[in-house]
Amino acid sequence: IWHIFVAGLPYPGGFPGQQQDPLYGYFTAVAGQDGQISAEELQACLTQANFSGGYRPFNIETCRLMISMLDRDMSCSMGFNEFKELWAVLSGWKQHFMSIDRDMSGTVDPQEMSQAVSSMGYRLSPQAMNCVIKRYSSNGKISFDDYVACCVKLRSLTGKYEKS
Repeated sequence: IWHIFVAGLPYPGGFPGQQQDPLYGYFTAVAGQDGQISAEELQACLTQANFSGGYRPFNIETCRLMISMLDRDMSCSMGFNEFKELWAVLSGWKQHFMSIDRDMSGTVDPQEMSQAVSSMGYRLSPQAMNCVIKRYSSNGKISFDDYVACCVKLRSLTGKYEKS
């Protein structure tokens, strides 16, 4: 079934314009009757889609953060358009993380994380960067999951995703 969605073949049902979207298959497979994805459903969806590749699956708290980043209607869940937006943002973050994870270990060190944060356009003081590293690292390394959680927090703190 997943190959049908990935290949971009029409998905039966849904709304006009969504049938051709391969992401709609991932969305509807986990959204259930309510047509919304909860944090638990998002975690399952991203795991099934092998979004994080060789990295470990996202923890539930990171999934809650990702939903809250785009939860404009304050439903604590996401509809298809929000899901599509999240997928695009996550794709960018994954590419960025892979570019700084040169040894493909699934983690980055504090210096690489500092460079990553700067390259995203954030200007943090050394003290603030140290706080970020302490909060999002384990044994001096930042996993992909924690990298995403950090990106969500930075965006929310700087207002790059204004709630309407």
